[in-house]
Amino acid sequence: MKKLLLLFVSVLFFNVSAQKRGKDYSNILKSKNIYEINAFLRDAHPDDPRRSVLKPRVMEMMTQYIKDAHPADQKVKDMQEMLALLKRRPSTKITFDEMNAIIKQKQIAKYKAELAAKQSTVTYTPSTAQNTFVVNTAANAAIPNAEAEEFNMLMAENPVEHKNKTVKILNSLFDNDPNSKTSIVLIKNNSDCNIIVRMESVGNTKYRLAVPAHDDSTIVIDKGQYLFTSLVCGAQYASQKTIEKAIMVTLGSSATQ
Repeated sequence: MKKLLLLFVSVLFFNVSAQKRGKDYSNILKSKNIYEINAFLRDAHPDDPRRSVLKPRVMEMMTQYIKDAHPADQKVKDMQEMLALLKRRPSTKITFDEMNAIIKQKQIAKYKAELAAKQSTVTYTPSTAQNTFVVNTAANAAIPNAEAEEFNMLMAENPVEHKNKTVKILNSLFDNDPNSKTSIVLIKNNSDCNIIVRMESVGNTKYRLAVPAHDDSTIVIDKGQYLFTSLVCGAQYASQKTIEKAIMVTLGSSATQ
């Protein structure tokens, strides 16, 4: 009876582990797919002997891909970043804190560049027509007409407002004080539509952030509980979030992906 129970527990554990893993890597040694091998290296046990074969293989494949890729291939940058990680560690798996640090450094570089240029790097073409959905003709991006005017208003910062906002964001990015009352929120918009993200807390604490299609925007808000809402290409988005430290929220999916 005890052996039967032990066998049952072992089978149950194996099934749970397989579900948690979510992928079958039984034929991984035959794989020629960079992303599949990369996923295996992230998921596999550190002592799995297949690592010694697959890690150098996928690194060679990434190197070859970068060498043969078209100059405009957007995957090259991802391959370069993955290859750099694999040269320093067993896999491309990174912790949540490491991801936050990477995002933070990218945002610092972005806003430092904007301050150096003394202006926004994006030019918007507001729409005033009643029956049009296009508000950014350069990007051919569209949002519902009901929000078009509000989106344009939020994006229409004068140079002084833009500089003050950028300085505030940079100060928050450099601020590592856990007792700070504010935090950074980065919204990444992968959709084909310009959007407005609304953040509402208790009382009159409300924020609005315009995020162009295939772009990102950053805002400094008070820490606390918030309801995030948005209309993403006609689809309603709503999520309750606790803001205690810098976070990134990704909305939408690219039609080209």
